[in-house]
Amino acid sequence: MDISAFIEKFIEAIDFAEPVEITPDTVIAELDNWDSLAQLGVIVMIDIEFSKTLTADDIVTCRTVQGLYNWAQG
Repeated sequence: MDISAFIEKFIEAIDFAEPVEITPDTVIAELDNWDSLAQLGVIVMIDIEFSKTLTADDIVTCRTVQGLYNWAQG
């Protein structure tokens, strides 16, 4: 999966109410809709797409969408 496809899955997982532009450099914690439900959606997406167990601490450590993508690929 390339970063563009990952971003599409990320956007679907969060289910933003309004259209939002996400880039690899987007800081996850700064997203307007970032809350525990969004976090859970991303954790489930990573589990389904990559068969990896992502934690809230992992998300904080990754910081950006690119960091999360790199973590999932690793």
